[in-house]
Amino acid sequence: MTKADRNLLDYIVVCISEFANRYGMHMRDAYIYLNRYKGIEFLKEFYDVEHTLSFDDTMDDLSAICRKNGGVA
Repeated sequence: MTKADRNLLDYIVVCISEFANRYGMHMRDAYIYLNRYKGIEFLKEFYDVEHTLSFDDTMDDLSAICRKNGGVA
């Protein structure tokens, strides 16, 4: 695994944890939700920009993407 891949993976794990904390979810449920409503895909695609933002801004972006794709958070 390259360093860039490891950085992306670490970032996604932290985002899942932050999302779970924000919405009072178990991490497993947050992962399932973010995967289902394209949040994980969004983080992969826009990592170069999102990782420069605060976690509050990233959580807001994730919530908006998930709502756009049928989620409720």
